[in-house]
Amino acid sequence: MPMRLANLAILVAVLLAGCSSSNVPKSPPRPQAAMVTTARAIEKTMPVDIRVVGTVEAFTTIRVKAQVGGELMQVQFREGDNVRKGDLLFVIDPRPFDEAILQAKANLERDAAMLRQAEANLQRDLAQEKFAREQAARYEKLFREGVMSKEQTDQFRTEADVRAQAVHADQAAIGSARAAMAADEAALSNAQLQRSYCMIHSPIGGRTGDLMVKQGNLVKANDVELVTINQIQPILVAFSVPEKDLPAIKQRLASRKLSVLVNPAAAPDQVDEGDLTFIDNAVDTTTGAIKLKATFKNTGSRLWPGQFVNVILRLDTVPDAVVVPALAIQTSQTGEYVYVVKPDMTAEMRPVATGLRVGQEIVIERGLKIGETVVTEGQLRLAPGMKVRARQAQGV
Repeated sequence: MPMRLANLAILVAVLLAGCSSSNVPKSPPRPQAAMVTTARAIEKTMPVDIRVVGTVEAFTTIRVKAQVGGELMQVQFREGDNVRKGDLLFVIDPRPFDEAILQAKANLERDAAMLRQAEANLQRDLAQEKFAREQAARYEKLFREGVMSKEQTDQFRTEADVRAQAVHADQAAIGSARAAMAADEAALSNAQLQRSYCMIHSPIGGRTGDLMVKQGNLVKANDVELVTINQIQPILVAFSVPEKDLPAIKQRLASRKLSVLVNPAAAPDQVDEGDLTFIDNAVDTTTGAIKLKATFKNTGSRLWPGQFVNVILRLDTVPDAVVVPALAIQTSQTGEYVYVVKPDMTAEMRPVATGLRVGQEIVIERGLKIGETVVTEGQLRLAPGMKVRARQAQGV
């Protein structure tokens, strides 16, 4: 009996202990801090850019054609060569033109001899006319004195008139000979000019393209192109911008040059800088864009005609701007905001006013100070006042 009472007491004690432990309330679990990526707001000078895609164009393109016909006897360059202004490119058979020059010179010498003969005849006929006039005057006086007959007097007067007409004929012959000489000189100059066209020189410095007519072929005047030369130093880049940007471009261009930066899509680190030099005189009504051109020195010949390039037209710069990654900006019904990580590692939802965006960065015009930390990834896991853990603090 005493043993049974002891066991019963132990069982009651165990049951009472279980009931008392089940009635003790458990403490709620502590919330975990959200893992986010952050960045600091920094002070930076931000460029005001217009970014488009453009096309490289040759500064000057010359399509070389023959101005005279004949056999293409010499080609003085290889396809793709760089040539300088004045370099000899082609030689067309000059022999027919040499013969034309010799003939023009012969005609000129013949007419010069005829001019000298006409001038000599004039001097002779002038002397004879003078003598005939004196004779006619002498017989006129004798006729008035009754010494000579009227018939003899008329004969000497007629002779003087004939000599005067011969003088006029000589003067006309001299004029005709001089006109013939002038025509001969013009023919000689033209023959020499045609002869000069046999030697085709480069009108610009540039790079040659395909040779369209090979040596030994016959060419015609103003027929097919022999070769095309592109001037690539300097070189142009053509691009179009929306018409809404035109007033800002004109305003800034009135006071200073505008810088243009370009780089090929395949070589983003290869950047060339030039100046805006051309604005088209009309907006394209089909696209609402206006065409611009920039000039580049292209000293390394890195830009090539026909190449597509990324274009940055730099209008201005914004100094001392507060800049954060664009990923930090969130949008709500009340406007834009960012999550700021406070010193106690809690999140604060703060409205901001944004400005210029360049690439992956954006300017904060109001609502943020330099050095403050903002959340760039993980905003969906946050609420105001929530604890955060920064995965990686990084600058802009």
